[in-house]
Amino acid sequence: MSPLPSVPPLLSLQNVSRSFVDPQGRTQSVLQNLSLDVTPGESVALWGPSGSGKTTLLNLVAGLLPVDSGSIAFTPVSAAGAQPLEVSALAEPELLRFRREHVGYVFQFFNLIETLSVAENVRLSLELAGQLSRWSDYEPRLAELGLAGMSEKFPADLSGGEQQRVAVLRALAHRPELVLADEPTGNLDKHNSALVADLLWRETQTQNAALLIATHSDDIARRADRVVEIGAA
Repeated sequence: MSPLPSVPPLLSLQNVSRSFVDPQGRTQSVLQNLSLDVTPGESVALWGPSGSGKTTLLNLVAGLLPVDSGSIAFTPVSAAGAQPLEVSALAEPELLRFRREHVGYVFQFFNLIETLSVAENVRLSLELAGQLSRWSDYEPRLAELGLAGMSEKFPADLSGGEQQRVAVLRALAHRPELVLADEPTGNLDKHNSALVADLLWRETQTQNAALLIATHSDDIARRADRVVEIGAA
């Protein structure tokens, strides 16, 4: 039998390093020469304790922080023959377009816009990505996710588990090829953690999106195709 063709990486990090200067003026290294490839549809758990650099790594991938050295490249699979984007070298307007078109970000603290309703939070994600026509696909999803009758409610009216389900739906509404999740169940009880994890995995697999998820949860790590330890000695 012929071997299966290798799948080129959607995301490729090569020798990425990042450090910070602490309040005492000392340079603290967070990531050193980290290399990582992630393929389309793959789920990778970034495992490590608080302060190990998991969130920093996600923010570097999203272009929210610059690398000190190394490179981060993203190769879209939605367009045949697309050239890799070197995220670590993009100017801010190109970074903004990259995030809007290709990335979905799920935060630990939900990051819903408090002055917008549930429906408006999801619609905004689609509007920024230029995909408002997809709204008809997502309005019925609120009921499927146990959010029936909540489209006009504001985040403050929802429980933590409900807010995070809205945050996941918002992050995936524009069908990004790369989903970044930063401790998405860290503030939830066991029941809601399972519901949110089920939703996150089901939706990313349905869309064949790569999932890069920072966690220190055994339950989350077991769901991933691969676990990468961050901050290991």
